[in-house]
Amino acid sequence: VAVSKTKPAAAVAAAYAAGHRHFGENYAQELISKSMELPADVQWHFIGRLQSNKAKSLVKSCPSLACVETVDSEKLARVLDKGAVEAGRATKLRVMVQVNSSGEASKAGVAPSECVALCRVVAEECPALELAGLMTIGAPDYSGCRTEDFETLRRCRSEVAEALGREVSSLELSMGMSNDFERAILE
Repeated sequence: VAVSKTKPAAAVAAAYAAGHRHFGENYAQELISKSMELPADVQWHFIGRLQSNKAKSLVKSCPSLACVETVDSEKLARVLDKGAVEAGRATKLRVMVQVNSSGEASKAGVAPSECVALCRVVAEECPALELAGLMTIGAPDYSGCRTEDFETLRRCRSEVAEALGREVSSLELSMGMSNDFERAILE
């Protein structure tokens, strides 16, 4: 996913022309606006904090919304599910549950101890959603995110897979930023 937040639609169009198809935005209105200006086969990923009151309009206004990577509450999951049903999506909306692996008050996400419960709601009570996996933004250290945050997310994935009777490999992990993605890949 190429993060296109704050970039003009023309820059995203240039990346599209070069062959890229998956773009991430962190503001609902910016994603909606760009989705109307760019080709329909762009796969949009919402990667920012999403307020419940904007969730339904995001789903309805962007048919090529591929994934919401920041589901951090049951309320948001249910609003997205309802929006996907009302939009008449042909496929389930993929979502990732955001886990606050560092425990920082400034970060969104469920506590690791609440991860299984939220994933169960998404998988079992939201028929228009597909649980794609888990996401975290760990606490920074001198070189990027702390590896213990990545380890926590990996452990959460194992717990979710066991609780839902799924293969661990069926749940994606989204973690790491530009400065620490190599360490995230090792997990």
